[in-house]
Amino acid sequence: MTFNIIITDYTYPDLKIERNVLSTIDATVTAIDATTSADIVERATDADALINQQVPIDENVFEALSNLRVVARYGVGVDNVDLSAATEHGITVANVPSYCEEEVSTHALALLLAVTRNVVSYDEHVGAGGWDWKVGAPIHRLEGKTLGLVAFGAIPQALRQKIRGFDLEILAYDEYLSTDVFEVHDVEQVSFRELLERSDAVSVHAPLTEETENLFDRKAFAAMRSSAVLVNTARGPIVDEQALAEAVRDGEIAGAGIDVFPNEPPSNSSLFDLDKVVCTPHVAWYSEESLTELRRKTAENVARVLKGDDPINRVNTPVAD
Repeated sequence: MTFNIIITDYTYPDLKIERNVLSTIDATVTAIDATTSADIVERATDADALINQQVPIDENVFEALSNLRVVARYGVGVDNVDLSAATEHGITVANVPSYCEEEVSTHALALLLAVTRNVVSYDEHVGAGGWDWKVGAPIHRLEGKTLGLVAFGAIPQALRQKIRGFDLEILAYDEYLSTDVFEVHDVEQVSFRELLERSDAVSVHAPLTEETENLFDRKAFAAMRSSAVLVNTARGPIVDEQALAEAVRDGEIAGAGIDVFPNEPPSNSSLFDLDKVVCTPHVAWYSEESLTELRRKTAENVARVLKGDDPINRVNTPVAD
């Protein structure tokens, strides 16, 4: 039997890595450049597997694709996939959760340092012919400050290790971990409210859920220190973008480093004109090494399921199983 594998969308130069992995099974691999779930329904009718990057995959897709067995997403988050519908239709959803722990933790640290040291403002100043330390003032010493981590999974744990040399007090808010996890990493477990009130910097690493959507709203920013900075390398909708812009503009917090946005790519974001906000285009995950690992493991997830094995990482347990 020849399997029909459809790649709904991708942003890579080619599909050599995927095709190489999938050559181990009898399969055809076709990219359809979909932009909506309706495109998938129309052009992937006979698909046994979908490899997906950003296009939404909803119940209409699962209803229409009767041969579908697996959806493998490029990346960690699966908020663009209707997991409940996939589960009810007996379809496995797989992701690649560990491919960019090194990169995201490093990028979060880079944003923290860029904001606290006003690196971008100084760069623009020097590029314009200036040479004045006062344009970036005030800057405060990082040593001895408090960093709050929202969620304490693999990525913030990696960040915690990297930041040990800065002599910071580390707090973390995560309701799903046992106390010993925090103790092992020398991190104080606190409530969300306490984290906001005590932290000089807050780094967000939580998944996007109903509970975390707009977790950082005007009320949250009002609870933070006026000298605090926010770093978000997790998911854009966790932060109310307009509330963040107002908080920075009004001096409720000192600044922010933002890699993810509620709508991507963002158009005319209210954050772009703020000197105290450093923005990057959802690249915290990226290195050449992480990109290769992501593509290889995504394809391996598909190959394993179609051969009757478990994927490297399963997000759901289909009803039909």
